Amino acid sequence: MPTVTTLNFCGQTEAALDFYAKALGAETIFLMRFRECPDPRYSQQGMDDLVFHATFRIEGTEFMASDVGFSKDNSPVPFSGFSLALQLNSLERGKRIFSALSDRGRIMIPLSPSAFTSWYGIVIDRFGISWKLNIVEPIGQPSVRP
Repeated sequence: MPTVTTLNFCGQTEAALDFYAKALGAETIFLMRFRECPDPRYSQQGMDDLVFHATFRIEGTEFMASDVGFSKDNSPVPFSGFSLALQLNSLERGKRIFSALSDRGRIMIPLSPSAFTSWYGIVIDRFGISWKLNIVEPIGQPSVRP
């Protein structure tokens, strides 16, 4: 049974999609706003421009995203209990992605050489998503250590 991760960004889905496009090269492959939803029961006043459903892809992995359930009266519920792990083989690319995700986010473990992989780090981005970066440098490639 295929499983697709669905992320709810509490009224910030469009901003999150733009951010992941810049930080990770994510591609939005489908986006439907509440005003475009074929069933008006799902819409609330003032939500016309928010995202009813989106699908985005990060290098072959698809995610769904939505503002469904968001109310301007609700405070956002923080994400917890999971992380998205990126497996990379380029230190340069890993540093660029880690830096982009860290912008207005919180570094939990700085990206640094690791005993169990070449480089490893954890960052919680501005939307509360936890990202683990695992960089495995190809064999024969000189390791760049600080």
